Amino acid sequence: MPEQERRIGVVSIIVENRQLSARRVNEILSEHGEIIIGRMGLPYEPKGVHVIALIINGTTDDIGALTGKLGALENVQIKSALNKI
Repeated sequence: MPEQERRIGVVSIIVENRQLSARRVNEILSEHGEIIIGRMGLPYEPKGVHVIALIINGTTDDIGALTGKLGALENVQIKSALNKI
């Protein structure tokens, strides 16, 4: 079977309730750390949310596993934009 094509992209994560979701979000990010190139997280107090931006590089299966787990969490919204390398 040929090696799966890799993608590079950005994943945005918005956490609406940090106390309920932050620990699990960080566990998932650690589980998939091999595809994360960079990470920036900022609180946005006026809206009461925390925003995390990831730069990622992985196969569509790898990226789908990460985003699927994050997207299944309550109080977490996720969007991604990917490009072929």
